[in-house]
Amino acid sequence: MSRLALGTAQFGFPYGIANRQGQVNRAEAKAMLESALIHGIDTLDTAIAYGESESCLGEVGTKRFKLISKLPALPESCTDIGGWVQGQFSGSLARLGVSGLYGLILHRPDQLIGSNGKKLYHALQLLKDSGQVQKIGISIYAPSELDALTEYYSVDIVQAPFNLVDRRLQTTGWLRRLKRQGVEIHTRSAFLQGLLLMPQYAIPSKFAPWNGLWERWHTWLFEHNISALQACLAFPLAYPAIDRVVVGADSVQQLQQIIDAETVAFSETLPDLACEVENLINPSCWTSL
Repeated sequence: MSRLALGTAQFGFPYGIANRQGQVNRAEAKAMLESALIHGIDTLDTAIAYGESESCLGEVGTKRFKLISKLPALPESCTDIGGWVQGQFSGSLARLGVSGLYGLILHRPDQLIGSNGKKLYHALQLLKDSGQVQKIGISIYAPSELDALTEYYSVDIVQAPFNLVDRRLQTTGWLRRLKRQGVEIHTRSAFLQGLLLMPQYAIPSKFAPWNGLWERWHTWLFEHNISALQACLAFPLAYPAIDRVVVGADSVQQLQQIIDAETVAFSETLPDLACEVENLINPSCWTSL
C-alpha cells in the first residue's frame, strides 16, 4: 500500500505556482483515480473550498477510496453552529455521491479557540459518533497552532506542511508527540507548491531573497544526479511516523512520475534547506512578496 494520498485541489481550480496545465478535466481526473488505485493509493484529500473538486470526484466515482474533506471557516454571523456544520457536511456528501467520509477536517482550526469552539467541536464529534465520519481532524499552517488546540481538544488526524524547507513539524517535536498520542499524521506541500520542482531559472524573482537556498538545492541535485521530485518525496517518506504524504498532480503523466519517484531508493543525505521565514514557507504569504 502506498503512503501517498492524492490531493485534488487541481480537480477544482488551477492550483500551484508551477501549474501550467490548468484545472484537471473530468476524463483526466477519472484516469488519474484509476491509476492511483492500481498503484495502491487509497486516500483522496479534498475540501469544500476547492472549487469544483468535490463535484468532480462525485462524477468520476470514488467508491474504493478513503475520502477526506475539509470544512471552510465558520461564518462570524452564524448562530446555529451545529446546523451549519451538518449543512456543510451534507452538501459534501451530496457532491461526492457518498453516505459518509473517512475524515472531516477543519480548514480553520483556530476557530476552535474562539467563542464558538466548543460548539464547533461538538458538532464534529456528533458526526463521528453517528458513524458518518470515521475521523475528525485539523489542517494547520504551523505546528505552533497545536500548542493551544491540543490542550483542549483531541483529534484523530492532523494535516500539516512538511518539506525540505519547512521542517517545523519535526524540529518542534510535534511529529513525535502526535504519533505518541495515536494521531494519524498527513503532511502536505512536499514540493512547496511546486517551487522546489522548478528549474532555478524559472523561480519567480520575488523569491530572490532566498537565492542562496535555491543555489544549494540545485547544486545538490546536479552533483547527486537525483531529480527534484525524487528528493522532495524521499524527505517526508523517510519519517515512519507520517501516515500519508498528500501530493497533487495535473495529469496522469505527472501522477505516474510521482508514483515512480516514491519507489526510488537512494542513500545520499538530503541537503539542509531548513528555513523558518514565514514569507517563504507559508504560500498564503506569497501574494504580498
